[in-house]
Amino acid sequence: MSMTINKELPNPAALKAEFPVPEHIKEIKAARDKEIAAVFRGESDKFIVIVGPCSADNEESVCEYTRRLARVNEQVKDRLILIPRIYTNKPRTTGEGYKGMLHQPDPDKAPDLLGGIIAIRKMHMRAIEETGLTCADEMLYPENRSYLDDLLSYEAIGARSVENQQHRLTASSMDIPAGMKNPTSGDLAVMMNSIKAAQSAHNFIYRGCDVTTTGNPLAHAILRGGVDKYGTTIPNYHYEDLKRLASLYEKSGLENPACVVDVNHSNSGKKFKEQIRIASGLPLSCKQEDIQLTGHAIECRINAENPSKGFRPSPGTITDMYFPGGKGIRIDSAVYSGYTIPPYYDSMIAKVIVWAKNRTEAIRKMQSALGEVIIEGIDTNVDYQYEILDHPDFQSGNTDVEFIERMEADK
Repeated sequence: MSMTINKELPNPAALKAEFPVPEHIKEIKAARDKEIAAVFRGESDKFIVIVGPCSADNEESVCEYTRRLARVNEQVKDRLILIPRIYTNKPRTTGEGYKGMLHQPDPDKAPDLLGGIIAIRKMHMRAIEETGLTCADEMLYPENRSYLDDLLSYEAIGARSVENQQHRLTASSMDIPAGMKNPTSGDLAVMMNSIKAAQSAHNFIYRGCDVTTTGNPLAHAILRGGVDKYGTTIPNYHYEDLKRLASLYEKSGLENPACVVDVNHSNSGKKFKEQIRIASGLPLSCKQEDIQLTGHAIECRINAENPSKGFRPSPGTITDMYFPGGKGIRIDSAVYSGYTIPPYYDSMIAKVIVWAKNRTEAIRKMQSALGEVIIEGIDTNVDYQYEILDHPDFQSGNTDVEFIERMEADK
């Protein structure tokens, strides 16, 4: 069996007993839950604003941010309800990289799931204690939400999770709003089906128990845009998109038709300044037909790894380092001579980015730039990146998902 049991973790009830919620925090949550639910039921004319960073990986920074939000909340509380976004799990498209505080309470150390569960519980509790604002988190792993369900006032089900049966059924057990995002394809039918499932009663297995739920009438839509088969982002926050969603709600017969607009992801192309325009109800500052090609850019990601040994990670200390510069060359990196690459976390240590008038010139410029890179003391994939650039198929543009396999076979 390709699984090793490292240790048995405490069940949620045991952990909650060890780290109980104080009575005054329970009262804050009850009042906030009531106020937030009134918005989704249409009993309040306030707007919900769920705001915060992509992921919460540092308790001090998170709590400083929530304290600032609390001051803003005091100024707008007659019109808005601010819910801090404290997302303690980070979905990874390929499974690689930092997976959030739940997995690694310290990003520079080994994964520690028990330490992570305790850390996120303490952090959510501290945020409420210091600000009076209960928060939102993402339900990335349905069985893990039980460690926080007595602290949260909102949970989101992501674009990749929304089609998963266990996520839908678990959402049906919640007594707080559950936001169901449209999938990355932008298919609203998938999202509407997930809302119907979440609002319905179910009988299923949860954490080794036979459970029955009554359904969550506060499950609702989150519009986050989509991506077509060519990788083009397609926003879905405009008036006509909201009218279409309203029509789907009307036909579905679902309770409490509500919508949260995700101003990030495919609605803004992850351009943070555009998020302000979207929140204001304004269109993006440019259209697809306004975009013109004025050059060609190539980005090479330098990783601390050994390609000749199955891309084995190469932790260690950088003893000497030099990056190129000049017109049309940019380096994104925070490492330095003497920096120690840890055996955990992401192995990427730098991005080398070049721009030129056309693809041929960009390839030559990147080859020249990589030829100047010096990183000693650890293995890197710099030479391997140069091989890719030098391969005839890459230079002619004949690349696909099997290109690396062909390149390896040519050696």
